[in-house]
Amino acid sequence: MHRRSKINFWLGLGAVLWGACLVGHTAAAQTPAAQEIAAQSPAAQRPADQSTPLKDTPQAVSPLTVDTDPVPSPDAETAPVIPKAIPSESGVIKKEEGRFVLRADAFEVRLNASVIDGSGRTVDSLPESAFRVFEDGVPQTIRSFRHEDLPVSLGILIDSSGSMYDKRAAVDAASLDLVKLSNPEDEAFLVDFSSEAYIDQDFTNSIAKLQQGLSYIKSSGGTALYDAVIASADYLSKNAKRSKQVLLIVTDGDDNASSATLEQTIRRVQDLDGPAIYCIGLLFGTDVTHAEARHSKEVLTELAEQTGGAAYFPHALGDVDEIAHEVAQDIRTQYTISYSSTKPTSQGGYRTVRVEAKEKGFRNLQVRTRTGYFPHAPGTAAANPPAGGR
Repeated sequence: MHRRSKINFWLGLGAVLWGACLVGHTAAAQTPAAQEIAAQSPAAQRPADQSTPLKDTPQAVSPLTVDTDPVPSPDAETAPVIPKAIPSESGVIKKEEGRFVLRADAFEVRLNASVIDGSGRTVDSLPESAFRVFEDGVPQTIRSFRHEDLPVSLGILIDSSGSMYDKRAAVDAASLDLVKLSNPEDEAFLVDFSSEAYIDQDFTNSIAKLQQGLSYIKSSGGTALYDAVIASADYLSKNAKRSKQVLLIVTDGDDNASSATLEQTIRRVQDLDGPAIYCIGLLFGTDVTHAEARHSKEVLTELAEQTGGAAYFPHALGDVDEIAHEVAQDIRTQYTISYSSTKPTSQGGYRTVRVEAKEKGFRNLQVRTRTGYFPHAPGTAAANPPAGGR
């Protein structure tokens, strides 16, 4: 029996702080929620021997933390195995020094897009000709277009702070239903976070293993949401088998224990060409003030909009399972659009992305995808295979 594994976010956070020194402003920093939020109070200091980055092992997980209720956790030798070379439409992806490198002649950006009509219904029957892509306002040429149920690497992040105790049964049921409704080839890992983040189940498509992982979660402590997102995005970039990646966050309150800020969190996910983030905010009940609920809603909406996901705010626990169904459907009905940027990769900085859809017989179509990305120069490590994709 092994102990519950604590996610190591310090290496990723160091990269965030280094990047922040180079870039004065990002799209995330210009939004209302990002401007409003100040640096959070530091989390309790972790002992050095419990949070040392594992650079030479298959998993980006710190040495196991001694816990009062030891539970199973993944072994290094059973970590997901990713092929050394993965063919893509624009080249070959190779794993070099623990990172993925895309060898290609052109810099390709890949977008996963959801389309909604004026009534809020998902539209999944549009042809390639209906779409137009813009980067920094400049039209781009679509190189490839796919509309199929692609398998996903999914991280489920469940708030395990003390205020979540009475909501856990409904959240657990919805989490399992989400996986049941997903592509059979999906892989999912389970994280619970309070003042720190822990992996309760590594990548699997077994409902039984995920259910067992959920049973390990105990509700106590504060809410280090931003640290958990950074750690989980980094973990996906290093260990996921699927190029399409998603994080689902279920929480009932504001971050009050992270070392990272909202701005740094969004920047890190964008810099990784990271996952789309879906949020379920349980912002109801007598323990949540109106001001707290409003701010939490802004934060969760910001995380979702900046990464191409969606944020949901149910009015009661009975609505959570229906939302899980909606998230599963949204992920499985997305369009995958790739284009070669008209800008050279040597021209760094954040690039905004906008996708439009127009088709006869449809009105007021809205496209949801990530709002932008940071380019990776040729020959450098891309966060996820393939480059520019999720």
